[in-house]
Amino acid sequence: MSGHTPSFPGSKRDDYKAPAACVENPGLEPEAIKMVERNPFTTIIVTGVPGVGKTTVLSHVSKILEEQGKPFLILNFGDFMFSEAKKRGLVEHRDQMRHLPLREQLRLQEYAAEAIIEHATEKLGSQGTLFVDTHAVIKTSTGYWPGLPQGVITRLRPDSIVLIESKPEEILARQERDKTRVRKDLASIEAITQIMELARVAAMASATFVAASVFIVYNVEGDPSIAAKEIVLLSEKLR
Repeated sequence: MSGHTPSFPGSKRDDYKAPAACVENPGLEPEAIKMVERNPFTTIIVTGVPGVGKTTVLSHVSKILEEQGKPFLILNFGDFMFSEAKKRGLVEHRDQMRHLPLREQLRLQEYAAEAIIEHATEKLGSQGTLFVDTHAVIKTSTGYWPGLPQGVITRLRPDSIVLIESKPEEILARQERDKTRVRKDLASIEAITQIMELARVAAMASATFVAASVFIVYNVEGDPSIAAKEIVLLSEKLR
């Protein structure tokens, strides 16, 4: 049985089709097609469901990089959103933000993304690594909302999106120990499992906009330094 011979760029077959950009611009070589833009510094977005231990893991990342003498910056996306929302009189505490109208949340997200890159550019220049502490998915009163929609992810331009994960039972226990946050709508194994599944899908969807990798690490109960070391190693590989 004879099969169809595939065509490849550079082959002698006359049925090779050039990329659309080259067809629209005959003088444009395939190699000249614009690639995805990157920040001058390495950018890693670190996500995880509430209670997974993201902040603790990042504190260990900070300790490791300080000991190594490497330039870095860890910025919390929610801090930038909250600061602007409070300035506008929209909220009094952070957990109120996910109950704001979705269009208002989107405006705050895009503001935060712009402010973070501006701040990181000033502090890091072309050296070091920016870590952005945020969420891939946010549970709101009107459903699940992407933490990294197109308008945000294309402003942050990450090299990688990290998902920190743990067993749902461990996450629930951490939530119950944290009395500083209001998370009643996430206080069940079922709710945590669902948002973890959605977070993986959301991270991959966001990554496709900027050709970023999606890197999953497990936060071992009692030893967050294990996940921290994996994230530091990732940052070295991305340079």
